Amino acid sequence: MDVVTLLTVAVLVGWLATLILQGKNDDVYVCDFSIAVMGAALAGGVIAPSLGISPTGQYGLTLAGTFASWAGATALLAAANLLRYGRFRGDRRRSTRKGAPAQPLAHPGKD
Repeated sequence: MDVVTLLTVAVLVGWLATLILQGKNDDVYVCDFSIAVMGAALAGGVIAPSLGISPTGQYGLTLAGTFASWAGATALLAAANLLRYGRFRGDRRRSTRKGAPAQPLAHPGKD
């Protein structure tokens, strides 16, 4: 039962972290979602118990375990966005007006 609960929490907080860090576009990308779920699973299943935080309690989830999973998902997704795009949020494309063709982002440091 604990494994099912941890996987459910990992999916939910991974989705939440993806929504927070996705930027201005409305799409949730599978790659970002899977990175966030892996971060939540690692944080909730491995890191939190090693720090003494119980991810599940007598009646189901614990607030501290859920927060640790969310923090792990957000941290791993922010690190992946920082490596890929040079910033924490995953803005892939910017447009000046609605319906305008998307322009690729300029790389920092290049003119």
